[in-house]
Amino acid sequence: MNKRQSIKLFEKQKVRTVWDDKEEKWYFCVVDVVEALTDSINPTDYIKKMKKRDPELAKGWGQIVTPLSVQTPGGKQRVNCATQQGIFRIIQSIPSKKAEPFKQWMAQVASQRIDQMQDPELSIEQAIADYKRLGYSDAWINQRIKSIEVRKELTDEWKRTGVQEGLEYASLTDIITREWSGFTTRQYKQYKGLKKESLRDNMTNIELALNILAEASTTEISKAQNPKGFKQSAAVARKGGEIAGDARKKLEAQTGRAVITRKKASDYLPPSDSIQELPEETEI
Repeated sequence: MNKRQSIKLFEKQKVRTVWDDKEEKWYFCVVDVVEALTDSINPTDYIKKMKKRDPELAKGWGQIVTPLSVQTPGGKQRVNCATQQGIFRIIQSIPSKKAEPFKQWMAQVASQRIDQMQDPELSIEQAIADYKRLGYSDAWINQRIKSIEVRKELTDEWKRTGVQEGLEYASLTDIITREWSGFTTRQYKQYKGLKKESLRDNMTNIELALNILAEASTTEISKAQNPKGFKQSAAVARKGGEIAGDARKKLEAQTGRAVITRKKASDYLPPSDSIQELPEETEI
């Protein structure tokens, strides 16, 4: 089962959501929904009191909510989520003027996803709009959208050659990243001072371009050599990463300065903005 987490905005309030590809349903983080509707400073406590006020809700709570792994300040944790239908039931127990607007918003979220599944270009348009809202330059956005396309082609190739999603994908990504940048993904994020933020969303134009070269090269070599499974794909990943690594070293020799920098999005975006990972990169 493939689940993708993303953050949606309801009246500037962040609501964590999870899209389930198998069920083709959105799940909404219950605590975020309650906070958005009530403006409570302690939505968890509000939920406890709400269940006491509504015994029927409490009785059916186990059928309404589904614990899913979502990003929290302490890392990924299992948090109660509910489908659109489940959220409707919870809303019945919340006296809020925002209830109807929130229902309409949920319907819009669901509709957008269906439209995007039927027309993939809409997903790209949404990504562009999100990055523009966050303050990224047009040149950077064009690179980032291309990187998503290149990454998808690479993971499709890994799937074809028998690489397993999850840990094996992450391990191959680490190999590619280390070969071209000198860092594993985790080390790279630490170098930039990142925690939960997306590494790619915090790369400069040249860093992103080299990462694209590394992944595109890996894809092309894999198609030519047709590796089988993780071990052979790891050797291909090293070769693809080396190509971008050589390009990095030549560029550094010509410019006299390092390509890999500590610079991150917060250094050139408005301070009030925060980086949100796109659904395409937040699979759980």
